[in-house]
Amino acid sequence: MFQTLKTCFSIAFAAFMLGIGGLAQADAPKIGIVVMHGKGGSPAKFVDVLASGLEQKGLLVANIEMPWSKRRDYDVPAAQAVDEVRAALDGLKARGAQKFFVAGHSQGGVFAVHFGGVGAVDGIVAIAPGGSVDAKVFVDNLGPSLAEARQLIAEGKGKEKARLMDYEGSRGTSFVMTTPENYVGWFDPAGVMSLTRTVRELKVPILWAVAARDYPGLRKSNPDLFKSFPAHPLNKYFEPDSDHLNAPAASVDAVAAWTEAVAMAKNRD
Repeated sequence: MFQTLKTCFSIAFAAFMLGIGGLAQADAPKIGIVVMHGKGGSPAKFVDVLASGLEQKGLLVANIEMPWSKRRDYDVPAAQAVDEVRAALDGLKARGAQKFFVAGHSQGGVFAVHFGGVGAVDGIVAIAPGGSVDAKVFVDNLGPSLAEARQLIAEGKGKEKARLMDYEGSRGTSFVMTTPENYVGWFDPAGVMSLTRTVRELKVPILWAVAARDYPGLRKSNPDLFKSFPAHPLNKYFEPDSDHLNAPAASVDAVAAWTEAVAMAKNRD
């Protein structure tokens, strides 16, 4: 008899807890996140594991191709790239998202910080961010190409595609075919891809993920950059146990947990 009562109580308690869990799940806001790849990449390279991992955890994900992909070669101005992210966020809202985040890997992380100062989101995720155009190595390598682009604009050729230089720390310089106007917009050391400027303009909390085995230059600069962000109780510094390229895959659990914490905190505000 006692064993029967104990079994009935256990079943009832389990059902009660499932009910509470269902209630909590029902109260949790649905999270939508836009994922952006790195320089010369695509949605199918390195960030695909992050996107699919977050989807498996119940997030709504838009993994989009950005203007710095190998295929696109900075084909639109930076302002239009902001509009592309906004359109992706609108798509997530149409799918039922209630809280919104933007995550970027490498150069995508740098652009995500810029978006956090101009876009309407609840938080930003920057994973192994790299490609701040005001860094000395960028200025040294791209200065002549930037001067050429500005000269072409002065000559009235700003909308005609030209062969200009790009730079990536792990691979050095390479050529891109884009208009001088687009090029200056993306590579101006005081522009949208300057972390020195944009870290001060961030309006929302950020998850700043610095890969434990990232390139030495990023390992040196990124920890100090985190200290430059406007103070926020939900800001978080995280070191995924990975190299630069595999940092998105190593960040799935941290990104899911942090976005949920931010979404719930903002839901209570």
